[in-house]
Amino acid sequence: MSKFFFKLSIVALIPLLFTACNQKQEESSVVEVEAEPKKDSVLNSLLNKYTTVRLTTDVTTLSENQKQMIPMLIEVGEIMDELFWFEAYGHKDSLISTLDNDAAKKFVKINYGPWDRLNGNKPFIEGVGYKPAGANYYPVDMTKEEFEAANIEDKTSLYTFIRRDSTGELTSIPFHVMFEEQVKKASDLLKKAAELADNAELKKYLNLRAEALLTDNYYESDIAWMDMKTNQIDIITGPIETYEDQLYGYKAAHETYVLVKDMEWSKRLAKYATLLPELQKGLPVDDKYKKEKPGTDSQLAAFDVIYYAGDCNAGSKTIAVNLPNDEEVQLKKGTRRSQLKNAMKAKFDEILVPISKVLIDEEQQKHITFDAFFANTMFHEVAHGLGIKNTINGKTTVREALKEHASALEEGKADVLGLYMITKLHENGEIEGELMDYYTTFMASIFRSVRFGASSAHGKANMVRFNYFKDQGAFTKDEQKGTYKINFGKMQEAMNSLSEKILTLQGDGDYEGVKQLVDEKALIKPELQRDLDELSKQGIPVDIVFEQGVEVLGL
Repeated sequence: MSKFFFKLSIVALIPLLFTACNQKQEESSVVEVEAEPKKDSVLNSLLNKYTTVRLTTDVTTLSENQKQMIPMLIEVGEIMDELFWFEAYGHKDSLISTLDNDAAKKFVKINYGPWDRLNGNKPFIEGVGYKPAGANYYPVDMTKEEFEAANIEDKTSLYTFIRRDSTGELTSIPFHVMFEEQVKKASDLLKKAAELADNAELKKYLNLRAEALLTDNYYESDIAWMDMKTNQIDIITGPIETYEDQLYGYKAAHETYVLVKDMEWSKRLAKYATLLPELQKGLPVDDKYKKEKPGTDSQLAAFDVIYYAGDCNAGSKTIAVNLPNDEEVQLKKGTRRSQLKNAMKAKFDEILVPISKVLIDEEQQKHITFDAFFANTMFHEVAHGLGIKNTINGKTTVREALKEHASALEEGKADVLGLYMITKLHENGEIEGELMDYYTTFMASIFRSVRFGASSAHGKANMVRFNYFKDQGAFTKDEQKGTYKINFGKMQEAMNSLSEKILTLQGDGDYEGVKQLVDEKALIKPELQRDLDELSKQGIPVDIVFEQGVEVLGL
């Protein structure tokens, strides 16, 4: 058992309540509950929300050294998976061992805990309370007032847990201290993989990332990752996104993607990153909200993802990644937008196309295309680099100002600005195809993403956009057929006005304004819920789970 995992004196299926801690080991006070999963029929229904996809790539394109590296990188992912379990819930084994129902065990593993991530984090194990907004990053009995009054220098750091000391006062524990044994092992594996790396850029990055895991100082490795352009093998690993912390949005969660770059696709995409500065100038908002200049070293690349672990593997699966998140790195180097095209194609075939056949007007179904889905997803990631990272008063970052609402608003910005960018690039002859393809596929994708639920930043963003677009007349519904039809002109108007609204809220750091937008728009009204229920009745999955690993790859 790892140092930071405490011993359970009784079986409990609620988040761990920490009452005392030192730098390496913690004890807990837990509440005994009945741990009964729901009936098999209910659990099987929950499992049916997911369809299984095999994660593979053409390994014949890899060198022998690269083939030897991949199992090491996957093992790093397995370690990050363990760390995310602790962040999301606590001790995985204490939960799994209490269940004698295979369906319950499988659904627990999909969700990294006893809460359904596609249903607002509602518990699916009888006797389990609702998931704490701060997951396992903070003491469950901590109030916001207590946290905000606490004199802890690094309390808002991405890389610390908040715990109680022996006197009951709040204190912080750095990730690399809490997870000392695990990060040492992951670091050693990255260094071992670096020895096999034929690519000098990859070798440098792996060594720097290995050191970063030991210190939680990721700046140099992020810069090295952005400088890495000729590598075929890639790994994104460490504490990265802040979605799991829904109390403040401060704390990062561990995850890993192991990737194989599609060199030809990446070459085709490269030109779009160079257009960012010009696109920033044309954003439909006052100049003061677009005064920052996007990094000119931004990249677009396409990958086959061959392993997911941790945060990115929980509930709804990521199909594109825009990193690094460090605002300083973004302003200096830009970001890399990684398109995970094999996972993307699986979601298009298994989910988006079936949704469109149920909910999109029959005459407009021809506009649902994979090229449009790929482009919409890609430019969503590109759009993360647009707008503003620091509030216009210069006092704080947008993320810090908007707290727990920052992630949902940022995802909403990326969605709507991605469509705005496609519109402008199409007008300038930079992308091909009918513009209606992109708009119709975008509309169908709202139905796909809103099913992720209110516990997902992407789900909230799509709820806001659906209700905003509806109010603006961007689409109409044929009540008899139950299908939606896009009003192209009004959808463009809604796209521009929502873009302006989001960029202004971010630039102003308007926490109360964002909260009002979320409270009013981030909800599923009865009519939409009936449509989503119909998708479930039709057996259309909400998301995907993976068969993945060394054996699946044939290594």
